Amino acid sequence: MHDLTTLERARGGDELAFRALTDPHRRELQVHCYRILGSVQDAEDLVQETLLAAWRGLSGFESRASLRTWLYRIATNRCLNALRDSRQSRMSDTGGPARAPEPTRRGEPLWLEPYPDALLEGVPDRADGPDARYETRESVGLAFVSGLQRMAPRQRAVLVLRDVLGYRAAEVAAMLDTTEASVNSALQRARAALDAAPARPAGARVPDTPAERALLGRFADAFESGDVDAVVALLTDDAWIRMPPEPHEYQGRPAIAAFLRSRGIWCTGSRVRLVATRANGQPAFAYYLGDPHSGVVRAGGLLVLTVEGGAITAITRFGDNGVLPYFGLPRTLR
Repeated sequence: MHDLTTLERARGGDELAFRALTDPHRRELQVHCYRILGSVQDAEDLVQETLLAAWRGLSGFESRASLRTWLYRIATNRCLNALRDSRQSRMSDTGGPARAPEPTRRGEPLWLEPYPDALLEGVPDRADGPDARYETRESVGLAFVSGLQRMAPRQRAVLVLRDVLGYRAAEVAAMLDTTEASVNSALQRARAALDAAPARPAGARVPDTPAERALLGRFADAFESGDVDAVVALLTDDAWIRMPPEPHEYQGRPAIAAFLRSRGIWCTGSRVRLVATRANGQPAFAYYLGDPHSGVVRAGGLLVLTVEGGAITAITRFGDNGVLPYFGLPRTLR
């Protein structure tokens, strides 16, 4: 519960008191906005908007619910407004990677960014709501967040509020200015959509065994040396490679090998370097390509690996280097 004296000071215009009230919730609010928006950059902006709206509207906070719940209400509705205002303009056609072989599957463009594990520090491992069904790391895993992005905005908001944060249907209805019946209906549709998604949600495990760390080391060595055969040997037979927002996806060792060979990043005399990091509760590597003429080593993107049973089941490649600063990574290497 918030300190009433601190709350009164904040209502009186004390910015330090306001920060004392809201700073403990900042990280989890950003994760919440990321789940709904699929973008770490947009999530940061929406948290700023949420806190500004809370600062301006603090006099209207009546303490009927907790301050945390009030902040989640503001953040959720700001996210829904942002999706209504801008998401359609982002869904332009993506023709897929040039000179790529025929994909295994074509889906709808999926606008998604990776989320740095470093920003999960201080976020509870599991919400204390009575109806929470997912742990924090599972609910930021790529499979889960990808499934959310394929839902209608209101459905994804309801699913996160109910199944991730554990709010009751009546609380969610109050947050979204709707009825409990509407919330329950949206939740039923959202759960069905998640179950039917191409990649079912799975718990994202932290690689904490010598075998898993060795697997990641072998992947890095093979990728940096351009040994495609060695890379695909580390995959399961039914592994996937995905490249949001491009709709082209490749499954199985032969298809993935053909795709990797078509990229040609190892055929230009460039040096490929990987830098280990973590994203969405999963192991990841930023990859950098050296220019043989200038000597500059520039970022090419981020690879997020899904590891299960001692093998790699998916590689998700993100090409937007604008997210690298959130990982504490540079865009060029010396």
